[in-house]
Amino acid sequence: MSAALNAVSTIHSAPPQAFEIRPFSGAVGAEIVGLDLSRPVNADDFQRIHRAHLDHHVLVFREQRISPDQQIAFSRRFGELQIHVLKQFLLQGHPEILIVSNIVEDGRNIGLGDAGKFWHSDLSYKELPSLGSMLHAQELPSEGGDTLFADMHKAWDAVPQALRDVVQGRSAAHSYTARYAETKFEGNWRPTLTAEQLAQVNEVVHPIVRTHPENGRKALFVSEGFTTRIVGLPEDESRDVLQQLYALSVLDHHLYRHRWQPHDLVFWDNRSLIHLATGCPAHLRRKLYRTTIQGDAPF
Repeated sequence: MSAALNAVSTIHSAPPQAFEIRPFSGAVGAEIVGLDLSRPVNADDFQRIHRAHLDHHVLVFREQRISPDQQIAFSRRFGELQIHVLKQFLLQGHPEILIVSNIVEDGRNIGLGDAGKFWHSDLSYKELPSLGSMLHAQELPSEGGDTLFADMHKAWDAVPQALRDVVQGRSAAHSYTARYAETKFEGNWRPTLTAEQLAQVNEVVHPIVRTHPENGRKALFVSEGFTTRIVGLPEDESRDVLQQLYALSVLDHHLYRHRWQPHDLVFWDNRSLIHLATGCPAHLRRKLYRTTIQGDAPF
């Protein structure tokens, strides 16, 4: 039996797991308790998880003592995985995993130390941006290191009609290098991109308001991290409109703050949310493993 057929057989024969989906009290997010991702997840349990991801946009799986291979396998259940352009920060033997870390060993960063320093949706600078990302805690600092998530469906709902009239039907440009060289967290740095890496992150254009391909809801699809301009507007007007949209995106009642616990696996929907790393003291070690699932062309 081939590996693929064997995996399918294992999924179908796997016993159900008794787990709870507990929505958070705020605007977005839910906690999944009692599920063990080191064991096969059968089709019915997977459908519950998939539905919860669409409903709550960010899921927190507690106490996941899983290997990189297991994280990759679970991520692949949702779609094809994307390989990050910073290949020097990919986990050896597992290129599907980007190391997010501020740890320096032998004079070099072992991972991307300032990932998420500005609000963004992962890989919005690609023709096929990310469906979602999974981040698995390996080492956590004793203070700081929180991740903020903002609901872009609620952000669109908050846009006043006059501003809607300006942006509906328009597109915006996204670029990986928009704020690449700007420093924000002490002690972290980013490597200079090679010509080959730059060629992989050419500017792309996406709708400012996108339709979620699975739930049909409208969401803003701009961010301070990667959006550079609104196509067809004068530079000063584009800048002003984007600043208004950014402000509406991160209203307090649209946010969820994730305070990491050991072995958390956090899975968020990049079509519904933007997120921000709040940073931690540079001397405190932080390391997480990220897989990124490819999505569809925004429409």
